[in-house]
Amino acid sequence: MQSAVTVTPSRIPELLLGLATVRPVFLWGAPGIGKSSLVRQFADSLGLECVSLLGTQLAPEDLIGVPQIRDGRSVFCPPETIARDEPYCLFLDELNASTPDVQKAFYSLILDRRIGSYELPEGSLVIGAGNRATDNALARPMASALLNRLTHVHLRASATDWLTWAAGHDIHPWVLDHLTDRPDHLWSTPPKTEEPFSTPRSWHMLSDALHSFGPGVDEDTVQIVAHGTLSPAHAVAFCGYVKIVRHAYGIEAIIKGDASWPRGRGDRDLLYYLAEAFRGRLIKELPADREHVSPTVRQTAYRAKSLLVQLAEISVEVAQTVIADDAAGQPVLPAWFLIEAVRDMPRLVEARR
Repeated sequence: MQSAVTVTPSRIPELLLGLATVRPVFLWGAPGIGKSSLVRQFADSLGLECVSLLGTQLAPEDLIGVPQIRDGRSVFCPPETIARDEPYCLFLDELNASTPDVQKAFYSLILDRRIGSYELPEGSLVIGAGNRATDNALARPMASALLNRLTHVHLRASATDWLTWAAGHDIHPWVLDHLTDRPDHLWSTPPKTEEPFSTPRSWHMLSDALHSFGPGVDEDTVQIVAHGTLSPAHAVAFCGYVKIVRHAYGIEAIIKGDASWPRGRGDRDLLYYLAEAFRGRLIKELPADREHVSPTVRQTAYRAKSLLVQLAEISVEVAQTVIADDAAGQPVLPAWFLIEAVRDMPRLVEARR
């Protein structure tokens, strides 16, 4: 399921307070963006115990219970995890990944807050969550009868919200500082192949690993854990950032001429990171219209072309990332600068094609 209207994590407590207290709610969102944590935190804020049922591990009898004979009649006894005397938050995690029979068993619990003769205590909440089929996650079609019993809220990742949260939850400073510089690296679309991808959860995993290894963690270990938790491109960028932090190696020194592009075979991740930083600097400082090019900007452009030539001598591929179009195929750098770059560096033009 997709929606034109999405919300960030900071909106969830307010929305759940207004929605989940009167009707069951279902949170949609990609894997790893914090759906489960948000529900648990919301339940804690209300002083309610959060009881989680994982849809992929349930059978219908886990909900409706098993029959017992009482006074010559069969009576279904709901399980102890559900049948409670005090109000609580029933969290149906991965509800849409459960089998059709399990989804059907939830109908009366979600709509009528009842299983057999047992009724949820007054003040209890029912909240579900699940991934979308487009996320390459385990997700089954939700029957219309179940779909119509829920209010649907679509969650999106927010770097601002996550960084605010991370500042108070002992996230490793390398992770915190890197994502402050590159908030676009917080989340990536789940790939169609079996490989790690970046999410708030995977960055948290990386932070835990870095804390575990301690301040003396070597570069090889940083590469292993970064590539084991993040999207490949984000892992390369993060490893480059770590090298900069450790060796005080920045794009500013290269632009001023106090340092040169790294040429070592083991510095390719650092080279990519510096190229990305260089691209960001040009996007920020070069005006879109040639008419607004001041003598200072002209000098910046001249220096940039010189640095591009030097970079291309080391790696045409890395140099090409500086002038590459965006994901939609649109130029990011000003046309007048690209024309001059094309004239001076035909090899980059060939690479772009």
